[in-house]
Amino acid sequence: MASAIQKIALNASRDIPFNKLVLSQSNVRRVKSSLSIEELARDIERRGLLQSLNVRPVLDGEGAETGTYEVPAGGRRFRALELLVKQKKLAKTAPVPCVVREAGSAILAEDDSLAENVQRVALHPLDQFRAFRDMLEKGMSEEEIAAAFFVAPAVVKQRLRLMTVSDKLLEIYEQDGMRLEQLMAFSISDDHARQEQVWEIVAQSHNREPYVIRRMLTEKTVRASDARVRFVGLDAYLAAGGHIMRDLFEADDGGWLQDPAILDRLVMEKLHTAAEDIRAEGWKWVETSLSFPWGHTRHFAEIDGTEMPLSDEETARLAALRAEQESIEAEYAQADEYPDEVDTRLGEIEQAILALEERPLAFDPADMGRAGAFVSLDSDGTLQVERGFVLPKDMPAEPDETNDADSADQYDHSAYDGQYERIADDGGDVGGEGYSIAPDVEPEEEDGIKPLPDRLLTELTAWRTLALRDAFASN
Repeated sequence: MASAIQKIALNASRDIPFNKLVLSQSNVRRVKSSLSIEELARDIERRGLLQSLNVRPVLDGEGAETGTYEVPAGGRRFRALELLVKQKKLAKTAPVPCVVREAGSAILAEDDSLAENVQRVALHPLDQFRAFRDMLEKGMSEEEIAAAFFVAPAVVKQRLRLMTVSDKLLEIYEQDGMRLEQLMAFSISDDHARQEQVWEIVAQSHNREPYVIRRMLTEKTVRASDARVRFVGLDAYLAAGGHIMRDLFEADDGGWLQDPAILDRLVMEKLHTAAEDIRAEGWKWVETSLSFPWGHTRHFAEIDGTEMPLSDEETARLAALRAEQESIEAEYAQADEYPDEVDTRLGEIEQAILALEERPLAFDPADMGRAGAFVSLDSDGTLQVERGFVLPKDMPAEPDETNDADSADQYDHSAYDGQYERIADDGGDVGGEGYSIAPDVEPEEEDGIKPLPDRLLTELTAWRTLALRDAFASN
């Protein structure tokens, strides 16, 4: 005969006036953590008490109930209610829902307190995301959700960001097929097909780290820190219809630009606009490019320019910057390192001094009419202009340095008196007279080797420099 299963009896619950409750010394929670008492009090004020208190009757010396109840489980809720009473937001005699453990129970008060705090499971991040999403769809804003749960709005944004992840990947995560960090990495892209494709590749690899996922999802994008982005600016890119991928879970330096074609078009448009301004200075030609190859000016000659002097205002500015620099360096001369804000300021001063000291060049308008400039993008995202280059065909022709053989001034005949003889052809008149050094007189030898002309020496030096550059570039 089968024995009957013994039925359990649950503890009774009833409302007890707050002034009849006291905090039990058996409560195991001693260290403050997570939500503060003040935040919990505001939450109870907003939505009421969601969970009853666990209480036990307080007995006197003879074992009789005193009408007062101690609270071994639910101490934080009790303190929050106590704070509301002190703030006059809750009456002292307000009824509090309580689960009452019978007096003399075999279950210790410490046992109940420990069980309430230990035998709980934290909400799964995916459940939290779905709850936030449902609340958002029902009309609550991200800020309202954050305020309701006493978290920063960034936390809500992070959880809601998981909406961009494929349902297939969310299901894999729910079944513990991937870690939360991996799921977060997928959230930087909203292309579900690409997300699933990347996961299929990563799942077959031994390296499934989040950074690998991020790298694969952003391989066809441009970092926001790229020189091209700094040149045109993010606002211009967004205004042109470009999109940015952001990572809400890791530092992303501004994110990734998803439309490189739009970015390159904006860069070239801005470069061409700058080129027109440069051409208006009077140059014959201006060539633009994102970047020029190394040595692109090797076949060009250069015209000389004159450094423009500092204006009175620039001179005063430079003196003030140097004085400030010296003052800061003297103040922190004994320090091991500069504070962050001081180090930043010194960097700004150095850049400003360098900008003032690097003087622009002024060119002769006549030289500018046969020369040109290269306009490109520098590595730091600023405009790079190289002025004063001349094509070989535009160089002015040099006069020929030839001897006039017909000029009598080319020879000093007096120096050779008696050393020349007139030579006639045996056949009669050859139509003219010629002079030749007599056979018995040898010409005088010049002292040493004649020096090379300065222009030839300059050209040979230039060619030698180019040859060295070629050798250096190839090795």
